[in-house]
Amino acid sequence: MNYLSVENIAKSYGERELFRNISFGINEGQKVGFVAKNGTGKTSLLNILAGTDTPDEGQVVYRNDIQTAFLSQEPDLDPELNIEQVIFSSENPILKIIERYEKAVHNPEDADALQKVMDEMEAANAWDFETRFKQILFKLNLEDFQKQVKFLSGGQKKRLALARMLLKNPDFIILDEPTNHLDLDMIEWLEEYFRKEDFTIFMVTHDRYFLERVCNEIIELEDGKLYTYKGNYSYYLTKRDERHELEKTNTEKAQQLYKKELDWMRRQPKARTTKSKSRIDDFYEIKDRASQRRKDHQVQLEINMERMGSKIVEIHNISKELGGKKLMEGFDYNFKKGERVGIIGKNGTGKSTFLNMLTGIIPPDTGKIIVGETIKFGYYTQKGMEIKPGQKVVEVIREFGDYIPLKKGRQISAEQLLERFLFDRKKQYDYVEKLSGGEKKRLYLCTVLIQNPNFLILDEPTNDLDVLTLNVLENFLLDFPGCVVVVSHDRYFMDKIVDHLFVFQGDGEIQDFPGNYTDYREYESSRPKSSNSETSEAKQEKKKTSSTSSGSALSYNEKKEFGKLEKEIAKLEEKKEEIQQEFLKELSGEEINKTSQELKKVEDDIETKTNRWFELMEKMENSD
Repeated sequence: MNYLSVENIAKSYGERELFRNISFGINEGQKVGFVAKNGTGKTSLLNILAGTDTPDEGQVVYRNDIQTAFLSQEPDLDPELNIEQVIFSSENPILKIIERYEKAVHNPEDADALQKVMDEMEAANAWDFETRFKQILFKLNLEDFQKQVKFLSGGQKKRLALARMLLKNPDFIILDEPTNHLDLDMIEWLEEYFRKEDFTIFMVTHDRYFLERVCNEIIELEDGKLYTYKGNYSYYLTKRDERHELEKTNTEKAQQLYKKELDWMRRQPKARTTKSKSRIDDFYEIKDRASQRRKDHQVQLEINMERMGSKIVEIHNISKELGGKKLMEGFDYNFKKGERVGIIGKNGTGKSTFLNMLTGIIPPDTGKIIVGETIKFGYYTQKGMEIKPGQKVVEVIREFGDYIPLKKGRQISAEQLLERFLFDRKKQYDYVEKLSGGEKKRLYLCTVLIQNPNFLILDEPTNDLDVLTLNVLENFLLDFPGCVVVVSHDRYFMDKIVDHLFVFQGDGEIQDFPGNYTDYREYESSRPKSSNSETSEAKQEKKKTSSTSSGSALSYNEKKEFGKLEKEIAKLEEKKEEIQQEFLKELSGEEINKTSQELKKVEDDIETKTNRWFELMEKMENSD
């Protein structure tokens, strides 16, 4: 069943043409991701589909009987309403019944009204929807119903708009960066929700894992043309690379043919036959094909880095509270050269506060942070750069100098640098306030990197950046020889960049985890549920104290088993490491197979004995 038809639409702003003759359709059940570079009209297209803007040409046709909803990057909410009023302002009739039910529950003295609305709930089959309603608000942390919109943060407003959209129960939803301002747990919940629910979706997002796991089709806008890929994000990447390779091959063939025809043209006499004229016409057609070049515009980040001394940043026993809320307590860490640390945790646990303490913007309550003399921070913040009225793009860069030093003693002009950041010469003289959100972020990123830092701090750098710029930024960070600290909810970005994590767990607790985000999630999911909220340090401490506890409910044989298990697990871990070292040697196929089987057996033994160890540990804890 066709939900939407987009027919030959075009959009321009003054002399700037975003797209022309764009056509596509969306059918029931499709979950489509829309991919394009910043500044090519992604948000404009979404606004046209949502009816908040109109195309210059063409039309958008919806099926008459479907309910649509649009989640914009900047939600339009009445500042005087509270959360409850915004939620219940939805057009969903079941929500109106639930609203009456909630009011009746708070006025139990009117038994007739309560019974009447309970009958309505039953007739509308609203009880299941009420459960879903409460789950959505809980997952999006929107439980303070009386808080007014004008007192909400940007992230809270985005989550409220998302909740209102989901509770509208639409058939077709349009999403502009739905994961912005959500923490990782919320993103993973939303990802699973969209996978399970029977929505038809058209969305723009920079979150590549979200595209991978939610979408079943990708539409790409490149150089004014649409390309459709019937598969998820991985399938799109494979097929796009194949298309680029085919285009490259065809261009090379056309260039060879052009050279051959050019030689023929030069040898022709002035008086030409009809056959010759036909060949000349073909020649010019071949010339056009041969002159085509792929406009990849790869950003080349070759900024030179200041020398870094032996002392980087030392954190000594710092603690911090804000508004009576404990953000960190007694945290110690010494940064080493070349470290890449990711910071994750729920919203409000102190991630951005920690970055501001690192850079000296705010002090710790107790403890101290010592920064080495050679350290030069480059701090990319969520709030972005301050835009001066009437300032042009090139003027922003020139504030840092007309020339920027590059590696090997070379230098680059401000104009050349901007070209490398995908701003052509014409765009450089545009006013900054005219740039798209993603283009402003790209310009801001450029201003941070050209200051030649050796310690980069990036607070949500992936928001509003297109996939091309993200790939370039990732490659730069992988080559960057200095330290990197990054806060991001982009799991793909974190997996590619960071070596280990600071996990902000709330109530002042920060866990240093040796691995990237996927490693951490796998570790968390493999832990027994009874201990999921504990850090590895807390478990070790409990192991020490519980094994000597006089209040233990373990029998004599269980106590012996408990002590024996600790030693056996330690020996198995040593054996596992020895076996893993064997894979570094040159082994035959048979030896690899045998060693793999041996490793699997050891890992299974570790898992079995560890689970038994936790059973005995829990038994002791319950007896305290």
